[in-house]
Amino acid sequence: MNKKLVVILIGPPGSGKGTQAGLLADKLNLYYFETSKIIEHNVMSAGKNDYVTLDRKKYFLSHEREFWRTGVLCTPAVVSWWVQNKFKELDGEGKNLVIAGSPRTLDEGREVMPLLKRLYGKENIKIVEITLSAEQTIWRNQRRRICELMRHPILSTRKEFLRLTHCPLDGSKLIKRKGLDSPESIRVRLKEYKERTFPLIQYFKKEGFGVGKVNGEQSVEKVFKDILKQIKS
Repeated sequence: MNKKLVVILIGPPGSGKGTQAGLLADKLNLYYFETSKIIEHNVMSAGKNDYVTLDRKKYFLSHEREFWRTGVLCTPAVVSWWVQNKFKELDGEGKNLVIAGSPRTLDEGREVMPLLKRLYGKENIKIVEITLSAEQTIWRNQRRRICELMRHPILSTRKEFLRLTHCPLDGSKLIKRKGLDSPESIRVRLKEYKERTFPLIQYFKKEGFGVGKVNGEQSVEKVFKDILKQIKS
């Protein structure tokens, strides 16, 4: 694509943001920007005393790792710093983006959206909300597994998926995300979404961004087609 484009997918845990982002990346030749992977990489590889300093304040990554493991959103200032650095790098490489799971809080939104507008142009930023009920969020996340190699999510919604032991895409072993998809963590993540992420939708609208809405309880194919319609509208 010659025209600049950023697609932001927002929705509760289990709404299929990652799956849809992967499909959009292939269809529209976009770079799939996974905030969760950036966070996971930084916090899981950090030592006990590792920290980042922002505005003369230290943020210990061991604390951020505990947030991540229990379903609490990591510190917005730290996440925004990681994300903005990556945005600048990708724009320098001429890459268009599909973003799943970022920004996560109002503070992050106020930090990263001005940068995205400057880099890509406000008119080229498309935002789509994928809706999902709380019951479906819990049901889906309890059945989610990921592969060890590429972290592909596999949702065991059908009996044949329950029998899978290896990822059908790359062949690596399927595993549960330790702690993150326990019933307790899922409820925390859902509460975090409602209280800290969902308010972003009003922020986007206030800032003049259009926000499309898609029913995430449909088939993957139908959700994908509806998202494409929202992007083109």
